[in-house]
Amino acid sequence: MKYFINSTAEYHQHDLNTLGWELTVCNSLEPVNSPCRRILSSPDSFGCLLYIFLKTIIPMDKVDTVLEIGGGMGYLMRDFLSLNPAMRAKMIDISPFLLDKQKEVLPSSKVDFELADILSVPLNNLTGFDLVIMNENLGDLPTLVAAQENQNDSGAPTDRIDAKLDHFNKQYNLHLGMNQSEHINIGALETVEKLCLAGIRYIYLSEHSCEAAVPESMQAYLSFNTPGIPEMISLKGHQEFTIKFSCLQKIAEMLNYKARRGAFADFLPLDLSDKVKTALRLATPYNDEQEIIRQFVYDLYKYEYLILIRGDES
Repeated sequence: MKYFINSTAEYHQHDLNTLGWELTVCNSLEPVNSPCRRILSSPDSFGCLLYIFLKTIIPMDKVDTVLEIGGGMGYLMRDFLSLNPAMRAKMIDISPFLLDKQKEVLPSSKVDFELADILSVPLNNLTGFDLVIMNENLGDLPTLVAAQENQNDSGAPTDRIDAKLDHFNKQYNLHLGMNQSEHINIGALETVEKLCLAGIRYIYLSEHSCEAAVPESMQAYLSFNTPGIPEMISLKGHQEFTIKFSCLQKIAEMLNYKARRGAFADFLPLDLSDKVKTALRLATPYNDEQEIIRQFVYDLYKYEYLILIRGDES
């Protein structure tokens, strides 16, 4: 099978100078008057709602050190530190632009900053953290893009790709490369393996999922495909891919981690009011607010999270 590596590294290192056009769920909940906040049962910021949710699963009061990889504008970590001032934090980001934004938002006395690609960070540099967070960014990691056999480009070095796939297939009983049209989240696989091998106590991951499905309770208002294989998302200056979370979960479980997986709607509970129902049922939204609501509700169910708990943790 022939693959090409889709990498966003060049874009994030040299071209990224705004997130204004790429509205993450975290950023959409940042403004206090956001229409997205107003349709939640608990109108609050993303970081606060996530922290409260994590407290029901892991002992956040015993988390002394936290690492966020690819922390965007720094809003999530700001909220975590406001709710748990005793935590010591570190931010690792490949983007100098975003790292500078994080330094503006976060207190320098409580946070360390490092400009780095997580795939290049030595394993030993990760072992001291209680919690690692990667929110809405797994799709930015390198992806093996399945190419048509008649394409003439050289693609990625075949031996190196084959060795990586062989490792994951044999070590974790995966079946990567069997479907000739399936893209492979190789960077996400490598990162999850690295974090688990580092022995991180708690890991939180999230991204658009290719395996997410609309729950029965929402099928009258929402629909999207569940292809089961990573999909390409074209964005300004780069391309990302949805994530096949079942592969990440299998790697973690075979490395002695317990897993909890679900949709963002689990901790961003929707208030399904008449206003929201109307916006979702319209074939074409009448105004900007309805369009924002439709996209936000889509994301609540299209994004999945994966919480990993090391096997010796209660």
